[in-house]
Amino acid sequence: MRLRRKPWIDEAIREYDSFVYLQPQEDLKGRWREVFDNPTAPLWVELGTGKGNFISRLADIHREVNFIGIEVQLGVLYYAAKKCAAAELTNVRLLRFDAAFLETLFAPGEVDRFFINFCDPWPKKRHAKRRLTYRGFLDRYARLLAADGEIHFKSDNAGLFDFTLEEFNARHWPLSEVTY
Repeated sequence: MRLRRKPWIDEAIREYDSFVYLQPQEDLKGRWREVFDNPTAPLWVELGTGKGNFISRLADIHREVNFIGIEVQLGVLYYAAKKCAAAELTNVRLLRFDAAFLETLFAPGEVDRFFINFCDPWPKKRHAKRRLTYRGFLDRYARLLAADGEIHFKSDNAGLFDFTLEEFNARHWPLSEVTY
């Protein structure tokens, strides 16, 4: 989701400095749970948070879980922060970050669940390595997930969905609840 650049967002997002991180937080690698009120809670990470509809609703339902939303675009991250603040969610942290560098952010086994919802399908074959479900990304997720960790993936793009099933199978990952 690409929005037109809005210069006022650079300043407006500062209102949410208590839970929005605009700079990489590599110093928290392996210690993310410490930034939450409940450091023993599971850690669920959404890759590509967008405007925050999913993460704000899920975090509201599951206040016993710690959530991290990762989005590379500041313009949409602002709207996610606004929704989380309106819901008074203390179990959410939002990061402006590129998912390609997740291993600088999280330690092996630190994440309990990844959510990838309606990500950019990168439809051209030559761009396959950029897809968040490309085998290189899946290998990263495998290293970062806890032993019983999960990935939840949703897409409305048939090509990306089929590609993703092939990638999961190539990595011998068990699939459950596959629906079209």
